[in-house]
Parts: sequence; C-alpha cells; structure tokens
Amino acid sequence: MHKIGIDLGGTKIEAVCLDESLNVIQKKRIPTNQQNGYSSIVNSIVSLVCDITKNIDDYSIGICTPGTISKKTGLIKNSNTQCLIGMPLKEDLEKSLHQKITMENDANCFAMAEAKMGAAVGYGLVFGVIMGTGVGGGIVIDGKIHRGRTNIAGEWGHHTLHQNGNLCYCGRHGCVETYISGPALEKRWTELTGKTESLPAIIKNSESTQWKQEFLDNFGTSLANVIDILDPDVIVLGGGLSNIDFLYTQGKQAVYNNVFSDLIDTPIIPNKLGDSAGVFGAALL
Repeated sequence: MHKIGIDLGGTKIEAVCLDESLNVIQKKRIPTNQQNGYSSIVNSIVSLVCDITKNIDDYSIGICTPGTISKKTGLIKNSNTQCLIGMPLKEDLEKSLHQKITMENDANCFAMAEAKMGAAVGYGLVFGVIMGTGVGGGIVIDGKIHRGRTNIAGEWGHHTLHQNGNLCYCGRHGCVETYISGPALEKRWTELTGKTESLPAIIKNSESTQWKQEFLDNFGTSLANVIDILDPDVIVLGGGLSNIDFLYTQGKQAVYNNVFSDLIDTPIIPNKLGDSAGVFGAALL
C-alpha cells in the first residue's frame, strides 16, 4: 500500500506519495490561500490528493494540520490558521475523498518524521519543536506519538511565559508564541528600533542588542520549562527559526542555565528533513 501525506501549512499545502519502502514516488506543493477561506482550503486538499493518486489504486491518507481535533466536538481547535477553528475538517475531507483519513497536529507529524526518518532516529523520547509563524511542539515516545488525554500534549507555545504579557490569538496573555515566533520577533524589533525588517535581516544586525538578549532569555526559559517537565532524550528544532545558528550555541546555553538539575546535557539539534518533515510525518501516520 502506498502512503499519501498532506501537510497543510500557513503558506503552502504539500503532498507526498511514498511506496512501501518509504521511497518518494511523487511530491507536489501548492499555495494555501488562507484569504479565500475554509472551503478553498478543503477544495485545494481534495484536488491535490486526486492529482497525486490518479495512477494509484491502494493508498492510505495522513494529513498534517495546524491545531488539533477536539475529542469533545470533533472540530479543529488551537489552530493559528484561524479559518480552520471550529470546523469539521476531517469529516469534510473524508466525505469529499470517500475514504477514511488520519489527521494529526503539524508538530506531532514533525516529531514523528524526525524520530523515524530524521535527526532523532535512535532516541527514545523525542520533543519536536516548531518555531516559525507559530510555536508548537510534538512528543514521540519509542516511535509513537504521545497526544495526551485531550490531544494537547506538547503545546509549549501556549505556556504562559510572562504573566499579563503580550495578547495571543488564543485570547490569553503572555504565551510563549507571542515572544519567540517569527512575527513576534519582527514586531519586537520594530518596537525597539523603529525599523521594519525581515527576520533574516534582523539576525544579521542583532549581535549585542537588547532584541537578541530578550530572544535568548525567552527561548531559554520557555524550553527549560519543557525539559523540567518532560526531560526528553533529545530536542529537535524545526520551522523557519531553526535555521538561526546561535540557537544551538548561545540559545542552548540559555536553556541549560534555567533547567532545574545539577546535570543538563539534553541535545538540542537541528532537523534533517527541513520543511518537508510535516508531510513525511503525515504519510507515516
């Protein structure tokens, strides 16, 4: 049986077809077009699946989404692609595709892919981090996704980092995501310097600045909290911010400085699968 993986991202929808040996048979990307709303996203996914499976009869479908499915309602919750919130995405796709699908949070798919095919192969308890437009996390234990009682395991992006801090789209204040996501970091740079610049440009100009120190402090505290609770065997960084080199040196040290232990040697490493980790994780579901 072939494995079809779909990664529904904020800017692109990616599809992959793997054979039984996990070789890539076909891969395709299209824009997400969030501005056109929920129905447009559903139609885009259906069209992409039909396109990539037109010469295949027997296949499974796994879908990687921002947010997760509520066990209470069956609807999408906690998504930073806000047009998905409160919508029956899995049900609508199954009706349109006439087939059962497996749907999983994007961070869980990322963690699964890196644990089975990427940088975290051979580690028992893997914490996969996504730092990009939003901040999320996934937990894989001995090759299996740990979802938690209500499907929110790993959601470190909505831990309260600063009481009464920045307003988050979730309605609460001070969430990690409002400090160390890409948009939050760009906004803070503008507040401090008056300049509107992209994150790559900011990184080049950020040495010995208040902006960089705040970023390191917030990254260190928030990820140290995860280690204190979960004590993973490895942390794999993904998303656009995982390309920031100083996170693996100064950033790692900022984390270590805040961990509640006399021994701290948790590997904090870059991913191997890049921005295709989500789609591979979806196919592996």
